[in-house]
Amino acid sequence: MSSPKPICRALLSVTDKTGVVEFAQRLHALGVELVSTGGTAAVLRDTGLVVRDISDLTGFPEMLDGRVKTLHPKVHGGILHIRGKIEHVRAVEQHGIKPIDMVVVNLYAFEKTAAKPGVLLDEVIENIDIGGPSMVRSAAKNFKDVAVVTSPADYDAVASEMEANAGALGLATRWRLAQAAFATTAAYDTAIANALERMEPPAGDAWQAVTPRTEAELPAAIRLNLPRLQSLRYGENPHQAAALYTDGSSTGIANAKQLQGKELSFNNLVDLDACWELVSEFDRPAVTIIKHTNPCGAAQGTSVLDAYLRALAADPVSAFGGVIGINREVDARAAEEIAKLFVEAIVAPSFTPEALERFAAKKNLRLLQIVPADTRLALKQVSGGALLQTADRGKLADTDLRVVTERAPSSDEMEAMRFAWTVCKHVKSNAIVYARSNDGFGQTVGIGAGQMSRVDAARFGAQKAVLPMNGTVAASDAFFPFADGLEVVAQAGATAVIQPGGSVRDPYVIAAANRLGIAMVCTGMRHFRHG
Repeated sequence: MSSPKPICRALLSVTDKTGVVEFAQRLHALGVELVSTGGTAAVLRDTGLVVRDISDLTGFPEMLDGRVKTLHPKVHGGILHIRGKIEHVRAVEQHGIKPIDMVVVNLYAFEKTAAKPGVLLDEVIENIDIGGPSMVRSAAKNFKDVAVVTSPADYDAVASEMEANAGALGLATRWRLAQAAFATTAAYDTAIANALERMEPPAGDAWQAVTPRTEAELPAAIRLNLPRLQSLRYGENPHQAAALYTDGSSTGIANAKQLQGKELSFNNLVDLDACWELVSEFDRPAVTIIKHTNPCGAAQGTSVLDAYLRALAADPVSAFGGVIGINREVDARAAEEIAKLFVEAIVAPSFTPEALERFAAKKNLRLLQIVPADTRLALKQVSGGALLQTADRGKLADTDLRVVTERAPSSDEMEAMRFAWTVCKHVKSNAIVYARSNDGFGQTVGIGAGQMSRVDAARFGAQKAVLPMNGTVAASDAFFPFADGLEVVAQAGATAVIQPGGSVRDPYVIAAANRLGIAMVCTGMRHFRHG
C-alpha cells in the first residue's frame, strides 16, 4: 500500500486553466493517457496534445447544457474501485470500466459569480458545480489508489515526483492531495451555503436579480473557511502558539503585502488592524500611531508629513515602538521624518519608490501595502461558542447632532468634536478623547483609554496631554452618568463635549455643562469598545 502507484490515465476538467497545459504536457511525456471534458479538452488539443473525450470513455454524450458530463459509472467506477480488491477488479472488467488513476479538477468560480453586482439568480445557480466536487470526493476517498489534484499550485510538485519515480506517486503525496481535496469541497459547499443564505428567494417561478439580505440579518449558522496563510513565531506571549489565516479576499491586514522588514508578529498584526481601521475613517490625509491597539496620537493634515508630525506631537513618548497607519501614499518627505522614530510597522495604501529608499536603511521596519477591506461583521470567541455582530460603522450625520446646552459650539469646536468622536470610537472603553482643530484639521491632545470609570478616563486623558489643553474639546464613548466626569473635562481646559446622551441623569449633566460654560452635543449613538 505504501509503494508508489503508477499513473496511467488522468482525467482533467478545470475551470482555472492556469498551468494546466504545461502539467498535461509533462503527464503526456510520462506516457499518461489524457481524458478531458469540454473547454479543457479544447485548450489541451490546441497545443497539439492527444486528448480523449470523456464521452468516448463513457460511451455517452455530454448533455443538458453540460450539466451531465462526468456523472457516469464509467467515470466514478474507474476512480472508486479498489485496485487490490478482486471483486472490484472483476466488476469493472465485466462492465468495461477503465481505471482512472489521477483526477485533475478545480471548480466553477461560484464566489466570484455570486459577488457580481446585479447577478441573476439563475446564473448563480448554474455556477454550482456538481460533477467536479463528485469526482474530487471520489478520488480523495480512494487516495490509496488514485491521486487528486485540485490546485494549480500542486502541478509542479506532482509532475516532478512522477518524473523522479517512473510515472508513479507515493502514498504520502496521495494522502496530502486527498486532504487538500476534501478541504476544497468543504470550502466550496460553505461558500454556496453562505451565499444562498444571504439571498432572497425568487418570486414564484421568475428568475430575478439577486437581492442580498440586509446586513442586520445575521446568519443562522457561522460557516468559516479561512486557510492558514502563515505560522507565526508565537502568539500574544511567547508561550502561546499562533498562526495567521486568510479569507482569500486579497484585502485587509491579513492579506496586506509586506514590502520589507522582519516577520510580522501576532501583536503587530493586531495593532496594525486597529491602526488601519482608525485611519481609514478619514477622507483627508491622516496618520494614527497605535500602542496595544489604542491610539496614542492621531491627526489630519495638509499632507502625510503634516499629519504625521501632528500625530507624533500628541504623545511622542508613547509613540516609540508603536505602529503607524497612513491613509495616503507615503512620499519621500514623510518617510524621511518617520524614519527618525523607532516604530515596529507602518501600513499604507502605497509607498513611492523614493519613500522605500528612505526606509530601506531600517531593515527591521515592517512596511505593509494594503487594499482596504469591506468589514461588515465582527466575530468574538467566547467559551462554548462565539458572538457575532455587525461592525461598528456608525457615522454621524448633521441631523444626528443635538445641541443640548445654552451655548452652541463654534464651527471650530464642532469640527474638532467630529474628529474626536471618530477617534473615540477606536479607543478601549471607558474612553475620553481630547482634541482640537486647526483650520479644519483634527489632532488628538490627550487620550484616556480603557479605564474602569469615566472620571478616571477623563483624568488620565488630561494627564497624558503634552500639548496645551485650553480650548480643546472632549469626546466620550458613552454617556456621563454623573457630572463629575464632565467637571474633570472642564477643569482640564476643554470648552465643548460630544457624547451619546441617554442617561436618566442627562438633565443634571446638562445643567452642569451650562454652569461650567461648556457647549455639549449629544449624538444618540454609543461607541463602546471592549476588545
